[in-house]
Amino acid sequence: MASATIAVRTDPDTKRQAQKIFKDMGLDMSTAVNMFLHQTVHEHRLPFHPGLTQFEQAVLEADSGPKRQFDNVDELMKELRSA
Repeated sequence: MASATIAVRTDPDTKRQAQKIFKDMGLDMSTAVNMFLHQTVHEHRLPFHPGLTQFEQAVLEADSGPKRQFDNVDELMKELRSA
């Protein structure tokens, strides 16, 4: 089977960290990238879900929304229950 070359630019630290993880898994960079490509073709999508975790999204939403201050826990709980 013929092969094609793909050149990818990344920062050296990311490359080093990825190589260590792949080595721990018994893989080299080329095999890991090929696994990613084959899985992408097989699923017709990225083989992972990019984006923020639910926690990260909640933190962003909380930071961007209006700020409220409560004098005690009872007031806070009343507000949370009414939402």
